[in-house]
Amino acid sequence: MAAEISERVRQIAEAGDLTESAVFERALERGIEDLWVDVVLSRYFEGELDREDAIERVGRTKVERAERERSVVEEDVDWGLNA
Repeated sequence: MAAEISERVRQIAEAGDLTESAVFERALERGIEDLWVDVVLSRYFEGELDREDAIERVGRTKVERAERERSVVEEDVDWGLNA
């Protein structure tokens, strides 16, 4: 696994004309951003944040997409329970 990651980092660096350090920095930034979105959306759906606060923190597009995805899952579960 470590060799595979190293190879991917090398290829990404070459393709983007970046240093491997820059690749790791970007990966960390993206990962932190994804984790932050997960935390904010979880807090919103659990009622710990209101909708406007969630939108302010991660953006309207992400909140609306998460709402649509949740609605679809709920519809599927409901269908499955009542089929």
